Amino acid sequence: MDNVIVMKNITKNFKDKKALRGLSFEIKPGEIFGFLGPSGAGKTTTIKMLTSQLLPSSGEGKVLNEDIYSLNRNIFKHIGVLTDTSGIYERLSVYENLQLFAKIYDIDEKHIDEVLEKVSLLKDKRTKAKKLSKGMKQRLLLARAVLNKPSLLFLDEPTSSLDPGTSNEIHKLLKELNKSVTTIFLTTHNMEEADKLCTRVAFLNEGTIVEMNTPLKLKQKYAEDCIEVRLKGIDDLITINNDETGGEKINSWMKSGQLLSIHSKEPNLEEIFLKLTGRGL
Repeated sequence: MDNVIVMKNITKNFKDKKALRGLSFEIKPGEIFGFLGPSGAGKTTTIKMLTSQLLPSSGEGKVLNEDIYSLNRNIFKHIGVLTDTSGIYERLSVYENLQLFAKIYDIDEKHIDEVLEKVSLLKDKRTKAKKLSKGMKQRLLLARAVLNKPSLLFLDEPTSSLDPGTSNEIHKLLKELNKSVTTIFLTTHNMEEADKLCTRVAFLNEGTIVEMNTPLKLKQKYAEDCIEVRLKGIDDLITINNDETGGEKINSWMKSGQLLSIHSKEPNLEEIFLKLTGRGL
């Protein structure tokens, strides 16, 4: 398989509103692809089209070599989905929720405890879902999404409502899945999360991709042509130009023993998005 997902000139209109405007991108097997943008940019609409919940107004698209206009139901045995519309059965226990989906996917129930342990819910397996906190419910939804060890996983804000410690555990789980050749399509408002996890990101603004590349290449591309240095006895960073004069200053501080550290002045992903669109994430 050359590409797990292919989108070519996809548009989506809701009455007189254009949600997507000529969307085009490809995702290769094994990528963690970050689809980043503010609320209303078209992220969730894109996921719904890729999971057969919505049809495009025009354009071409494929998921796991299947046309998005006529996805075969069998394809969903190889796909996991976590979105803000994902639901759980409140009256069932944590274990029973996953047991139900294990039967649907024809998965050995022994796998349930393994997944619950990875999302830190094993000790709560007998707890009714209605008694879970919001963060615990989010972890249960993630457990359900990865229960079938999908080859393609769609995650819409997977760590929202989670504390930093649990988020780190989820990140470890996602990296483990990715190593086992699970391709991940991730939307998030957390730019640190995107930078940490994604092999490539796309910035979506008003239904159009305005930039796409690896986080490192984006930061290098939009970096200012200057350097930040830290000197002994001075709390604030000092910014100097990345030129001959700046080099002479660094050499002088090194000779005098004043220089503590040198940093290239690279923007973070949120700063790049703001620079490109004039909008925050």
